[in-house]
Amino acid sequence: QVQLVESGGGLVQPGGSLRLSCASSGFTFSSYAMIWYRQAPGKERELVATITSAGDSTNYADSVKGRFTISRDNAKNTVYLQMNSLKPEDTAVYYCYARSPWNTYWGQGTQVTVSS
Repeated sequence: QVQLVESGGGLVQPGGSLRLSCASSGFTFSSYAMIWYRQAPGKERELVATITSAGDSTNYADSVKGRFTISRDNAKNTVYLQMNSLKPEDTAVYYCYARSPWNTYWGQGTQVTVSS
């Protein structure tokens, strides 16, 4: 059974930090690129950051570049999103997504709220 379980979301003040985790099971994690998406109320889902299966290349949306860092630990089947200097516009549900040429899987999401 495939599972992607996000954690680490919550309420944080502007300028604060959060670290999201996505623990995966039921598939060969090291063969999948991993992606963080987010969706704010009333908006379309937005790609935030990607990391290759080996973790040797990353890409970021312009809106988070320099503030967010994606990383992965293939031994723990987990991908992370370190979010610093958070802004109110970062408020959204954050989802992890596993992608390979053969399959794709979504997590259930974790809420991040940036507010004073």
